[in-house]
Amino acid sequence: MSRTAHPAVLPTYARLDVTFVEGVGAWLVADDGRTYLDFAAGIAVVGLGHGHAVVTAAAREQLERLWHVSNLYWTQPMSRLAERLSERFGGAEAFFCNSGAESVEAALKYARKATGRHAVLALEGSFHGRTLGALGVTGQPGKRAAFEPLPGPVRFARPNDAESLGAGVDHDTGLVLLEPVLGEGGVVPLTPEFIQAAAEVAARAGALLCLDEIQTGVGRTGTFFAFEQSGVRPDMVTLAKGLANGLPLGCLLVAEEAVGGFEPGDHASTFGGNPVACAAACAVCDAVDDDLLARVRDVGAELRTGLARIQAVQDVRGAGLLIGAELDRPAAPVVAECLERGLLVTSAGERVLRLTPPLVIDRGDVDEALDILTEVLA
Repeated sequence: MSRTAHPAVLPTYARLDVTFVEGVGAWLVADDGRTYLDFAAGIAVVGLGHGHAVVTAAAREQLERLWHVSNLYWTQPMSRLAERLSERFGGAEAFFCNSGAESVEAALKYARKATGRHAVLALEGSFHGRTLGALGVTGQPGKRAAFEPLPGPVRFARPNDAESLGAGVDHDTGLVLLEPVLGEGGVVPLTPEFIQAAAEVAARAGALLCLDEIQTGVGRTGTFFAFEQSGVRPDMVTLAKGLANGLPLGCLLVAEEAVGGFEPGDHASTFGGNPVACAAACAVCDAVDDDLLARVRDVGAELRTGLARIQAVQDVRGAGLLIGAELDRPAAPVVAECLERGLLVTSAGERVLRLTPPLVIDRGDVDEALDILTEVLA
């Protein structure tokens, strides 16, 4: 779409030329009435599908009662959500904000205040957001270059290279920040051994370990938190994306053993913990139960198997329904051609196709998506 198509909107996105007006389950309807199978889900956001009845009812009920009072006071939905997330985590305190980047900013400030140290160790290829602090710990030079100098110091280790972890930590390191699966960086899963090594390195250095689960959390990888598959319980976790099924909500969780770093006035978010978003998120947490998680694992395995049968797919990786298919060609034209055929997918790097369908996707929709991809990649 050209810049002049919507001249009142800053051109921060290279948007595809389609306008959506309605969504039901895994399907979207455009303004011309055409339907599209959604294997993007708002970039791993609409985990329970568009218009999920229980989540919609929870948000509508809260919307009719109370929209906002600010964080100078308590609200019931915020307190209930904090309790649900603490229970899932195994004991934690929550700070609520509006987005993934904001939750990362909170983690950066928390680690600096709690440890008294400034340096951060992150990973090459990582992505943590586009605000200055979050961009500063994002290991993608192309995204950083136009905005340097960025906050630091930040050192970058190589994914799944335990030796480089130790080389990147010193007496000034206060935070080790990892995505359990690098999303924007090509859908690259970290091994349990690497995450365990990171936890050990952080503990020896007196740094905090934060797992950025903005994309992997809330059931996306087949467990509520991806870290459950690593055998590591981190000091902090960042969440957003799927937490409220599309309403803006981010969260920093701090393990009960690591609390005490913030005092009143240290950090804030005017809209953080919005009652409507938190009511929706409570419904999401209740819906992401053992049965749904098992389904995510099973359907994800079927989708990966189907992708591996396509000749143009050179590698399939990921976990649950966060899947990357490395292609023998650039991904951007494939994304565009899929759109023309009624399938929404995204890219994660030059040659990686990213599939993040709703967690409730059915097998018939998986078969249809695979048929379209097979035709496009023929």
